[in-house]
Amino acid sequence: MKWVTRSHIHVDRVACPWLIKRFIDSDATFLFVSANQIEETVKREGTIPFDAPNVELGHHGSKCSFEAIIDKYGLKDKALERMVKIINAADTHSLEHDAIAAGLEAIAFGYSIRFPDDNENLKYQFEVYDALYAWCRFQIAKV
Repeated sequence: MKWVTRSHIHVDRVACPWLIKRFIDSDATFLFVSANQIEETVKREGTIPFDAPNVELGHHGSKCSFEAIIDKYGLKDKALERMVKIINAADTHSLEHDAIAAGLEAIAFGYSIRFPDDNENLKYQFEVYDALYAWCRFQIAKV
């Protein structure tokens, strides 16, 4: 499947492709366009939009797009539930809601400076999210 989101990726727009590739569609491809090109790209390319205004897999109330994808695809995983708290706090500028969120926000910002090309940025940041998921799995196992 092809997916589309806004360019200049940050926390949620990295977390969502990671989630999609790891749990929903390992062959997924991602297009990054300006916000005003999302609708046109969906029509032209048949893509699934995420983390964009007025789309099903976007922000709704206090939930971020990562959560919308988890809900839509019925993913049940305690480690992902832990990741939701971190990603939501980092993405919605509610850093006080999770102790790990500020670190994730800082890492996302640093990667966007180092790798302004969205596809290259994803390639490198997937390692971060793989490590975060492993940490969350470890934390859940301790409980």
